[in-house]
Amino acid sequence: MELENIVANTVYLKAREGGSDSNKGKSKKWRKILQFPHISQCIDLKNKIDVSYGYVVDQQPIGRELFRQFCKVKRPQYSRYITFLDDATRYEIAADEHRVDLAFEVAKRYLGLCTESQREDSGGGGGCDSDGGKCDDDSGIGGDTKKLSNHDDPEKSLTGSNSVTTNTINNEKDEFVLDVLNDDMVGQIRTKLSTGSKELFEASITAVRAFLAGEPFREFEASMYFHRYLQWKWLEAQPVTYKTFRMYRVLGKGGFGEVCACQVRATGKMYACKKLEKKRIKKRKGESMVLIEKQILQKINSRFVVNLAYAYETKDALCLVLTIMNGGDLKFHIYNMGGEPGFELSRARFYAAEVVCGLEHLHQQGIVYRDCKPENILLDDHGHVRISDLGLAVEIPEGEMVRGRVGTVGYMAPEVIDNEKYSFSPDWFSFGCLLYEMIEGQAPFRARKEKVKREEVDRRVKEDAEKYSHKFSDDAKSLCQQLLVKAVKSRLGCRNGRHGAREVKLNPFFNSINWKRLEAGLNDPPFVPDPHAVYAKDVLDIEQFSTVKGVNLDATDENFYTKFNTGSVSIPWQDEMIETECFRELNVFGANECPTPDLLVNAPPVVEKPGCFPFRRKKKQTPREKPVPFNEKLLSSSQTTVSCSQAPNES
Repeated sequence: MELENIVANTVYLKAREGGSDSNKGKSKKWRKILQFPHISQCIDLKNKIDVSYGYVVDQQPIGRELFRQFCKVKRPQYSRYITFLDDATRYEIAADEHRVDLAFEVAKRYLGLCTESQREDSGGGGGCDSDGGKCDDDSGIGGDTKKLSNHDDPEKSLTGSNSVTTNTINNEKDEFVLDVLNDDMVGQIRTKLSTGSKELFEASITAVRAFLAGEPFREFEASMYFHRYLQWKWLEAQPVTYKTFRMYRVLGKGGFGEVCACQVRATGKMYACKKLEKKRIKKRKGESMVLIEKQILQKINSRFVVNLAYAYETKDALCLVLTIMNGGDLKFHIYNMGGEPGFELSRARFYAAEVVCGLEHLHQQGIVYRDCKPENILLDDHGHVRISDLGLAVEIPEGEMVRGRVGTVGYMAPEVIDNEKYSFSPDWFSFGCLLYEMIEGQAPFRARKEKVKREEVDRRVKEDAEKYSHKFSDDAKSLCQQLLVKAVKSRLGCRNGRHGAREVKLNPFFNSINWKRLEAGLNDPPFVPDPHAVYAKDVLDIEQFSTVKGVNLDATDENFYTKFNTGSVSIPWQDEMIETECFRELNVFGANECPTPDLLVNAPPVVEKPGCFPFRRKKKQTPREKPVPFNEKLLSSSQTTVSCSQAPNES
């Protein structure tokens, strides 16, 4: 029996590491699986999807990459606006001690602003004249300050900058973005430069985005880069079946079935597959619950909540393919990592802050979680945590309330136990229980492994005050007390509806947290899981489900299955393509950036060279490669019909 567990873990760990070949877990046929269709087969998607700048560039990872590529290669005059957005965003998430220096660098490089007295007051250096705060230096940034980088911490390097003045841009005005900003915006930045305010460039960012959404985006939409985006969207919409994945060991069990590790054949990306048995769902009349969970997961895209990547069905089950969290849950780490149960304050603070961000994202979407507890907070490979298991979550329309006695005993708020109406208040009470347990090493209203009736635990929640040991600092104790208040109106986080997280974030317990950096994933976790360990029960220790008897599936169930079986979820799918480098390897164009045959409407047929063996089987054109009739009005540019020699001009 032990051998079975060893084999299951070995195979699973091998898959996590990317296998033994250079494909990093990808199928040998991955290029065929992700082969682009001819543009004529997907041009009609323009009428079916949102093609606005706000969606294609701001929300779609592949759309953003292609728009940037278009600007860099075909319209370099727009590149400065993109680098400004990058550097302004990095400024916002910079560590507090570097933000003032970075403010001067961004203002100098893109706005030509640098006031000598302001610079001296902030303790920085730099060469500026006194004429209206304009810089007289060609360097673009100060030589002694740290710079922003594309991939590292924001204070390491400004995009494309160089700290050595002899290697910097020759004409700093080429990087100015003043032409799309009004005088008021520039004046506001000039007067507030030395404050290091996180909102310093907020209005400028909005103005630059509005400019890019105009003529630059219209030019992009008429280019082959936008048509390549449509090809990616076509691939994204392809049917998902059990053949899309390889399945590995069971990691745990949910209410309707097992949770297994799985791997996408085309990309090698690892996920967790939550299987919901069709007969078990029907027997428990759980169709509505399952569909709500799926719809909520599909709506959420947050680094602090487990994300849905695929939803599909097999003959016997409905499957949710979710972010895999290899580091185990907080309950395991609180009680089973040796030593005294619980975490030190700094570690508890880090996890609590990330959970607050997850709850904030859910609440902003109008979703109350209702099951915040250590078992549902999972660690990823790097030690960051995410909220999981949204089976009890429900969406609340603006201004309304819900009623429902759901949750886990000992973590349910008093208003839930009494079956009163509520909105988002139960989540803050449960979060208080979670924080208390992380610090104390046991739940506030029930000792670990204590045998006590549910009614007694509910009574304690409603009537008893929790007890605090020496493990709590004054700030930690104060925060828990404010979160565990019995009356909703007096509880922290419950006075601003969907925006209750703002109150919680301002609590002194979180004073050391830079929320912008935390939300960007730049803070180092206090604990990193062992990449060679499996933080899950042994395969044979996970209790198996019994066979469901007396339930038959029929045609009336198909409508429900159709609503569930929606395939890929857009943003996670595109992130997967970029993360696994499939995008980089497939997103190639012809010589001199001319269209490839799949982007040419009137591409000449490929003539196969005669070989020495005329009787050999000739390579046939695949269905994806064949042009099909389409409405030519959808081509807003002649770009797809030009020859390669004309292609670089694109207009």
